[in-house]
Amino acid sequence: MEQRLMQYQEEIRLANEALRRSEETADLLAEKSRVAEEEAMLLGQKASEAEHKITQFRLTALKTEEEKVSLERKTREAEQLTARLVDESERRAAEANKLKEELLRARVAEKQAKEKLLEFLSRNAYVNTSVSSLYSVSSSSVLDLPADLHALRLNANSPSLSLTHSTPPALVDHHLPAYDFIADNDMEQLSLEIEKERVQYLEKSKNLQDQLRDLKTEIEVLKVDEKQCELDMLHDEQVRLGENKYSTLKKVKCGSTKARVAYFEEL
Repeated sequence: MEQRLMQYQEEIRLANEALRRSEETADLLAEKSRVAEEEAMLLGQKASEAEHKITQFRLTALKTEEEKVSLERKTREAEQLTARLVDESERRAAEANKLKEELLRARVAEKQAKEKLLEFLSRNAYVNTSVSSLYSVSSSSVLDLPADLHALRLNANSPSLSLTHSTPPALVDHHLPAYDFIADNDMEQLSLEIEKERVQYLEKSKNLQDQLRDLKTEIEVLKVDEKQCELDMLHDEQVRLGENKYSTLKKVKCGSTKARVAYFEEL
C-alpha cells in the first residue's frame, strides 16, 4: 500500500508538471494569437491608408507628362505595397487562425486532464467499495450457514476457511494521464484518505478472520458430535430390540458373575 501510495504521489507530481506546462503553452499560444490579430489589424489599416494615398495621388496628379510618369510610378509602387500588405495580412490571419486552433486543442487537453483527475480520485472510492463488498459477502456467508453444520462435513483445516491479511486488488493503470493539478494540501489529504482506507481494510479483514476462527471452532464441536452419533445409533438399536435400563439391570442380576462381567464388556 505504501509503495502504491508513493507511485500515486509520483504520478500526481508528474501530472502536475505536465499540466503546468500545458497551461503555460496555452497562455503563450493565446498571447501569440492576440499579437497576430493585432498585427493583421495594423497591416489592414496600413493597406487602407495606402489605398487612400493612391486615391490622393490620382486626384492630385499633375497635368504634365513628367508628373504623370512620377504619379504612375508611385501608383505602381503603392499597388505593389498594397498587394504585399494584403498578402501579409492574409498570412497573419491564417497564422492567427492556426494559433486559435492550437489554443482550442490545449483547452481540450486541459479539460481531459481534469476529467482524468476526477477518475483518478474516484479510485479511492473503488477501493473502499471493494473492501465493503468483501466484508459484506463474507459476513453473509457466515450467517447463512445451515443449522446442521455437521452435515456439511467441512474440514476445519481446509485452506478455503483461512484468510490472510492480503492487500486489496491492485488498481489497473488504464493510461493514467500526465495531467493533474492537485495542490500540496490536496495531496496530503489524499494520502490521509488512502491510509485511512488501508486501516479500515485491515480491521475488516481481522474481523472476518475472527468470524472464520469461530466457525472453525463450531465445526470442531460438530465433529465431536458426529463421533457421538455412533453411540446414539447403538442406543437406537437397543430401543429397537426392546431393551431399556430395566431390562439391562434384569440381565445383569441374572447369571453368574462371569456372565455379568462379559455382558458389561459387550456394552
